[in-house]
Amino acid sequence: MRQELLSLPKGLAEEVSKNLVMVARLIDEDPEQAYAYSRIALRLASRVAAVREAAGFAAYATQKYSEALAEFRAAKRMTGSVELWPVMADCERGLGRPERALAMAGEPEVQKLDKAGQVEMRLVAAGARRDQGQLEAAIVTLQSPELASNAVQPWTARLRYAYADALLAAGREDEAREWFGKALEADKDGATDASDRLAELDGVEFVDAAADLADDGDEDANGAEDLDEDDEDDEDDDQDPAEIAAAERAVDATEYYDEDDEEYEPLEPSAADADVRGDQA
Repeated sequence: MRQELLSLPKGLAEEVSKNLVMVARLIDEDPEQAYAYSRIALRLASRVAAVREAAGFAAYATQKYSEALAEFRAAKRMTGSVELWPVMADCERGLGRPERALAMAGEPEVQKLDKAGQVEMRLVAAGARRDQGQLEAAIVTLQSPELASNAVQPWTARLRYAYADALLAAGREDEAREWFGKALEADKDGATDASDRLAELDGVEFVDAAADLADDGDEDANGAEDLDEDDEDDEDDDQDPAEIAAAERAVDATEYYDEDDEEYEPLEPSAADADVRGDQA
């Protein structure tokens, strides 16, 4: 890529490079923003293959498969390289054309791919088989020397995971559990959620501790409120109704009393109030 950018004027090359760096930095955590940066780079240097490739991956990450495919094809024409062949086939899947992806899996370009590219092409082909409802064919597609090997390569965890997932979709749960376990062994970087899938198969449920604490706090608060209300109810049950009525009227008189209000007239005590005062005396 550096060599390609050297063909641009220095100021332009620096600007394009900055945008490509942002694409690489954001494509996983914020693909939409990465896509925006890729469009800027594309406007500045559309004749640079690395820019077309970056734009293709940014579009792919945002599921703009038609746009991604166009950019990958342009990059392939510029470089003559076949390394984008698997992702181009996966774009066909994204566009709802699994038959085209399978056709690409049988093209001579696949034989020119390195081992990682061939494994990626196998994953795409298996996905295309599943798109067509051919689960057993997908399983067979993934069965390969790379899958059987005990050596751990960058693609090993994803290959084993895809195989386990296909087995599970076919109802072969015991085998799926075994291969999810093997995927987990190879997944040093956490590229898959094999551990979660194993837990699901074993009936383990993950609980959000923070949510539970919040729920417990609400329950405690509600319980305290209920206890307070019950205590108040018990106190009310012990009081004479006449005393309660007299106390409420006394509160009303205090609440609305204003010494500066010349029109204020205190409430006359009722017979019940008098009886309460007499009892208290």
